Amino acid sequence: MKYPKVFINEIATAAPETQVNQLFLEEAPKYLDNDKKRKLFQRMAQKGQIEKRYSVLPLESGDHGKGLLEFYKKSQFPSTDQRMRRYKQHALPLVKKTIENLKSRTSELQDITHVIVTSCTGFYAPGLDIEIVEHLGLSKNVERSIIGFMGCYAAFNAMKQAYHVVRSQPEAKVLMVNIELCTLHFQESSEIEPMLGFLIFADGCAASIISAESEGLEIQGFKNYLCSDEVDKITWDVGDQGFDMYLSTEVPKAIAKEIPSKIDHVLEGVKPEDIELWALHPGGRAILDALATQIQITDVKMEPSRKVLRNFGNMSSPSVVFVLKEHLYNVQSHGNGCAMAFGPGLTIESMRFHKKML
Repeated sequence: MKYPKVFINEIATAAPETQVNQLFLEEAPKYLDNDKKRKLFQRMAQKGQIEKRYSVLPLESGDHGKGLLEFYKKSQFPSTDQRMRRYKQHALPLVKKTIENLKSRTSELQDITHVIVTSCTGFYAPGLDIEIVEHLGLSKNVERSIIGFMGCYAAFNAMKQAYHVVRSQPEAKVLMVNIELCTLHFQESSEIEPMLGFLIFADGCAASIISAESEGLEIQGFKNYLCSDEVDKITWDVGDQGFDMYLSTEVPKAIAKEIPSKIDHVLEGVKPEDIELWALHPGGRAILDALATQIQITDVKMEPSRKVLRNFGNMSSPSVVFVLKEHLYNVQSHGNGCAMAFGPGLTIESMRFHKKML
């Protein structure tokens, strides 16, 4: 049986309006309990190479609820319920803003047959999948899926699902939405490691159209690998005061150790130097540095990932889609590509793709 080729035809992205990076750099050290930790935090922040991060929480309290500093008032941090209420309040407006940016295909959105949503930072039901169908006025028999709690690599699981849908139903048109509101899960701590972990996280959303229409980035296949010896390096638990994310400072070292022996599996025989388009999840400067060193990726090829990290931080599941967008709309970009992300497990997820010369 001959399967149709599958393409990411279009990508739109959006971030909230509140820019919080500088505010966090000023406020976070106040939670640390000694000057040594505060000085270390400042040194690490300067090395982070993040200039902007965004949050759905407004700076000031008002009609939309408590402002950021009031929401995270010292010794009175919000409960999980309070955080989920803010997720429900803010997630759909950001999704709507993102979908509106799919301007060239607005008329085609009525042809959507499948909606796939990824999110690990909030849940409610009826959820975003149904709200998207209602917002766009789609057919009531549109097939819907939500992929939750898979962290930074969740977009790959959504793209896999879309890929298999289109291969089995060539007429299908899939809307993939990746939405994360990471800043709703800031945890109060006097310890340096949790604060450094949260130094990179931000809110953002991506929306993509995936179909058999021969336009955009051709999806060529997927690979994953579970590095079970490193399973405790990234964890994500539901607590009484939000979702508790643990990102070990050993993650870059773990990736550097694992990736040299796994890259052949990821690329299926293609040499790293023959990959023109790298879309690496911007999980942090140290992670990108480790990948660049171990795979020997040039600065030019690393720039799309570093640009997203610099301008948006780590938004979890939308992040790698933001990087793919850089390649999709760069008229100079063409050739073989590889996208890659890491998350709980420690799991390596990857996708090979190709872009024709325009």
